[in-house]
Amino acid sequence: MAELTERFGQDFAAARAQIGRVIVGHQEIVEGVLIALFCGGHCLLEGVPGLGKTLLIRSLARALRLSFTRIQFTPDLMPADITGTMVVSEEDDPATGRKDRRFTFARGPIFAQMVLADEINRATPKTQSALLEAMAERSVTVGGVSHALDRPFFVMATQNPLEQEGTYPLPEAQLDRFFFKLDVRTSARAELFEVLLRTTGGVQEEPSPVLDSAQILGHQELVRRVAVAPHVQDYVVRLVLATHPKGTPGGGEFSTPMVDRFVRVGASPRAGQAITLAAKCRALIQGRPAASIDDARSVALAALRHRLILNFEAQAQGATSDEILRNILETLPLEAPGMPGAGPAALRR
Repeated sequence: MAELTERFGQDFAAARAQIGRVIVGHQEIVEGVLIALFCGGHCLLEGVPGLGKTLLIRSLARALRLSFTRIQFTPDLMPADITGTMVVSEEDDPATGRKDRRFTFARGPIFAQMVLADEINRATPKTQSALLEAMAERSVTVGGVSHALDRPFFVMATQNPLEQEGTYPLPEAQLDRFFFKLDVRTSARAELFEVLLRTTGGVQEEPSPVLDSAQILGHQELVRRVAVAPHVQDYVVRLVLATHPKGTPGGGEFSTPMVDRFVRVGASPRAGQAITLAAKCRALIQGRPAASIDDARSVALAALRHRLILNFEAQAQGATSDEILRNILETLPLEAPGMPGAGPAALRR
């Protein structure tokens, strides 16, 4: 296990370095996307146009030797434009000398190992939902026939802030399918200076391939083998339950007054799965054989921010999911009396 852990850290660092040859700054975003990929999840990036979101996934696909497609979401995009459709094809029949007509499946752009769903909230909810089966089941069904997708399969969707015109909020069911949601912010002064230097010169850097599909699948299996102590798992459970306000199933025991005031629906069990897997991955990155509470806390915002449904008062007061989650992280005790594995607080971190 020690050798595999070391190899994982080396491969992760190599992939991050290759992306860094193209992407200036945004280290947290790059690491978050890689963690989601190595955990077998999908990633949602939110930010205004022009911040390098598309370039990031193109560079990632090249560095990892994965097939890549880009789907530009627009209001007139149809589900069949994503999944594919049945078409009539003609073939010569040697026995009769006639044309033999039959239906064949023309595969859509979803049939790639890495799919960029660009500006996903520009399309209608009906079209957005076409991604749901693919993200959850790694397959699509057309004409009553299920078609398996290649492994690994990773969707990175980008969306514009909802304040912009011509956007449609993603359905809650689809939001919950995303492992992480990462907010891409405008580059700092020094980073923007470097971006302009790199992109207005004669020759631009390209990432070199450092991994392949088989290695990625092996690393995804390794992540699931990382140990999680009972007290760490209990912290994740309490963290998820803390997002549920009083008066809702499972709510009230760990929630804060801010949660009770502003949250309508808390995070689902998928949030706990995402935090646990991401904590395991972070432990591997740092060369440790077991996940810690600090690992869980470090990935909580990315795993939870898109899974809270806020009420009208939160919208009126301008409260955000990130503010509510930071309030939970500040107030939720690290220890839970009576839990298996209880011990000194120093050992829990």
